[in-house]
Amino acid sequence: MATPQLIFVDGSPAELAQEMADYIQVGDQVKPLLEKDNTEAALDIIVKASHYLNSVPEKEFTAAYNLLIHLVLQSKDPKKYLPVICQNLLKPITSSPTHGFTLASNALSTIFNLLEKSNPLRYNVLLQIVRFVKQHGQFDLLKPRLKYLDLWLEEWDTDEEQQRKLFVDIAEVASEASDEEESYHFLLKALGTFDRDEQDEITSEEAQKLSLRALRMALIAPHRFDFQDLRVLPSVQALSDSHPIYSQLLDIFSEQDLEDYNDFREEHEGWIEKEKLDHEKLQRKMRLLTFASLAASTPNREIPYENIAKALQIPAEEVEMWTIDVVRAKLVEGRLSQQQKVFLVHRTTYRVFGEKQWRELGTRVDQFKTVVDRLVGVVRKAQSDVEAQREREQQELERKLANAGVSDRPSDRRRGQTQQRQRTDDDD
Repeated sequence: MATPQLIFVDGSPAELAQEMADYIQVGDQVKPLLEKDNTEAALDIIVKASHYLNSVPEKEFTAAYNLLIHLVLQSKDPKKYLPVICQNLLKPITSSPTHGFTLASNALSTIFNLLEKSNPLRYNVLLQIVRFVKQHGQFDLLKPRLKYLDLWLEEWDTDEEQQRKLFVDIAEVASEASDEEESYHFLLKALGTFDRDEQDEITSEEAQKLSLRALRMALIAPHRFDFQDLRVLPSVQALSDSHPIYSQLLDIFSEQDLEDYNDFREEHEGWIEKEKLDHEKLQRKMRLLTFASLAASTPNREIPYENIAKALQIPAEEVEMWTIDVVRAKLVEGRLSQQQKVFLVHRTTYRVFGEKQWRELGTRVDQFKTVVDRLVGVVRKAQSDVEAQREREQQELERKLANAGVSDRPSDRRRGQTQQRQRTDDDD
């Protein structure tokens, strides 16, 4: 989407309409209507013939479309004419094969930016822009503007169905651009538009189709290890009835281990291949998730190599390689001790956080509290020892001074000074 721009035109509506009509060679049809002050009928003829602009010289394209856009936006019913103009801009610009995309993109952006921010027509124009971007494979030009999308939808007062349509279109464009993360994000937003209190909605064919699509994306995405945002959606939960095997697989990847995945494959032999899911990728992801679960469930934070090899069902010599991979995936933080043949866990990611995890957390908090209490006891004992030592040293000093006939007490010093002054007086 191009930078917002202004249009400068000069002339009365009738003059401008006649100028445009003459330019696209329908002037003779429009002139009698304008003479009768029937501007809307004249504009209808002009818009229907506006496809002619796609073949005008490149240097005249922008000025001609700007004039057409101005006439349409000043009409009584822009909604009637804008779809035709947008559809024309989605067609090839035959006069400029090289710069056609840029010319059409600028024209579409001009329409969008000249409409009032709260004008619901902006929604329809944005839909056309999304389709235009998809058609030309230019998602990177649209992506920076998507941060304003929620605000726009609120300003346009769009309903859930409109939002879902736009979210799905954006998800498809992002997917075709190989931006799977953004595609998945907008699929979840689309699923969020279904009313969770309407059973018919969340179990509808559309809802189940989108839910299954999002689930497949989550499973095969190499860097997606958290499935909780998907599992909380009612339409995804409804897959347990419409697609129970997929729902079972989602449960395994959400909170179970490699052994459970292998049991699933045995139970549903050939199903992974039939659904065109990549077993190698799924198995790799499952091993990484199993490693994370193992790290989270190890109380002493030290995992022997042999435990890792057993859980991941790999040879012992591959343990270090898989440890590096799980750290790179940011599921676990720690370091290897090659000498002791253990992995020291510093931090781990909980795949789910339920009653079991709360109990584990409570146990670790108690262990931490015990350690802190011991440290506090050691510090207090050290403080007590220091105070006792200081007292003993003070007493020892006073004893030595007393034996030497010298007192360190202020009253003794004052008394000595008084006696010395009295002797001096007697001597006088």
